[in-house]
Amino acid sequence: MMDDSEDLERTREEEDEAEAYLLDRKAVAAILEAVEAGDQATLTALMEPLHAADIADLLEQISHGDRADLIRLYDREFDGEILSELDESIREDVISMLTPQVLNQAVREMDSDDVVDLIEDLEDEQQAAILGALEDSDRAAVQQSLSYPEYSAGRLMQREVVMAPEHWNVGQAIDHLRNTKEEDLPDQFYHIVMVDPRLHPVGNITLGKLMRSKRATMLRDILEETFQVIPAMRDEGDVAYAFNQYHLISAPVVDDEGRLIGVITIDDAMAVLDEEHEEDILRLAGVGEGSLSDRVMETTKQRLPWLAVNLVTAIAASLVIAQFEMALAQIVALAVLMPIVASMGGNAGTQSLTVAVRAIATKDLTGSNVWRVIRRECLVGLINGTVFAVVMGIVGYIWFGSPALGYVIATAMVINMVVAGLAGTGIPILLERVGVDPALASGAFVTTVTDVVGFFAFLGLAAAVLL
Repeated sequence: MMDDSEDLERTREEEDEAEAYLLDRKAVAAILEAVEAGDQATLTALMEPLHAADIADLLEQISHGDRADLIRLYDREFDGEILSELDESIREDVISMLTPQVLNQAVREMDSDDVVDLIEDLEDEQQAAILGALEDSDRAAVQQSLSYPEYSAGRLMQREVVMAPEHWNVGQAIDHLRNTKEEDLPDQFYHIVMVDPRLHPVGNITLGKLMRSKRATMLRDILEETFQVIPAMRDEGDVAYAFNQYHLISAPVVDDEGRLIGVITIDDAMAVLDEEHEEDILRLAGVGEGSLSDRVMETTKQRLPWLAVNLVTAIAASLVIAQFEMALAQIVALAVLMPIVASMGGNAGTQSLTVAVRAIATKDLTGSNVWRVIRRECLVGLINGTVFAVVMGIVGYIWFGSPALGYVIATAMVINMVVAGLAGTGIPILLERVGVDPALASGAFVTTVTDVVGFFAFLGLAAAVLL
C-alpha cells in the first residue's frame, strides 16, 4: 500500500511539473462559465490574477464565439500588453471585437515597437484606427518605424531611448533620469546609451554599474565591454543572432549616418529567434506558418502545395520501381524487403537534414567547415549503414534462406545510408546558396533522393545477382 501511495504521489508531482506555467483547466472552465452566464463581476475577478500572456493564451485556445463573448464582457479591463502577446492569426480578429475607446486606451499603453508589431500586418482601416489613437509624437515614431522594410531592425526597434552625452558623470545621469517625466522614459530599459555630439552611440552603461558607481565617476569609465551597434536596415534574423552570439541585453540602432534612432532589447530579439526556430520546424514538415487558430480552408491551402510536391516525388520513386517489374514478379521477397531500404535511408537523411538546416540557421555551417561536415555525415552514414547491413543481411538470409538476398539488401543499405548523409547535408546547402529556404524545400528533395537511390540500388543489385 505504501508503494502505491508513493507512486500516486510521484505521478501527481510529474503531472504538476508537466502543467507548470500552463493555464489552470479549472480556472478556464470557471471563466467560460462566467462568460456564458454574462457575469462580468465574476469574470473580472477571475481574470485579474492572470498575466497578459496567459490571457492571450486563453483567447487563442477558446472558440471564436466564446472569444467574442469574453471580450464583450471584459473589454473595459483590456490591457494593451494582451494584444502584443496574441498570436498573429487571431490578433486582427480580437482587435475588430474591441470598442474604439478600449482599443485607444490599450494602444496608448504600449511601447512604439509593440505598436509597430501590432499594426504592420493589419488592414489599412484598422491601421488607421490604431494610429489615430496615438499621441502625435508616438504616431510619428510608429510611422517612421513602418517606413523601414519588413523584418528589418528598423521595424524591430523601439524609439524610446535613454541617452547621455559622453562628458557626463554618474551623478548627472542619475539626476537626468529622476527629473525626466515618467511617460518620456521606456517602461523597461537596461542601458543608458552614451552618445557623442553628433548623436553617434559610443557605448552602453548598465543600470547596475550606474547605481554602484560614485556620482563623480565619468560615464566613459564604466562603459560595457561588449558593445554592438545595429544598422536600421539589418535583417532581424541577423539581429537575433548577434544578441544570442554576444549575449547582449540591448543594442542601439543607427541610421545610414550612424546616428542613434532607437534601441532593440533582448525580449524582442529572442522573440525573433523563437519565431525563426518555430518557422524552421513548421517548414521542415511542409506546413508553412500554420497555427492552431487557423481555419480549415487556410490550413488546407498551406499544406496542399507541399503534399502535391510529395506526390510528384513519390511518382518519381514509383517509376524507378516500375523499371524492375520483372524482378519483382519473379522474386516476391524483393517487394517485402524493398521498403526497409528506402525507409532507413529516409530516416537517416532526415537526421542529417535537420542538423544541417539548424546549423545554417545559426550560422554554424559555413564555407570553412562545409566539406568537413559533409564528410562527417557520409562517414556516419557508412558506419550506421554497415551496422544495419549486417543485421539485415542476417535477417534476409534467415527469413528467405538466401545468402545472395542477404548480400543484396546489406549492400543496398550501405549505399543508401551514405547517400542519405550526403543528400541530407548537401541539398540544404545547395538550396541556401541559390536563395531558396532550405527548411521549406529540403525535405521533399532528400526523401526523393533516398527513395530513388534505395530502390535503384536494391532492385538493381537484385536483378544483377539473383536473376
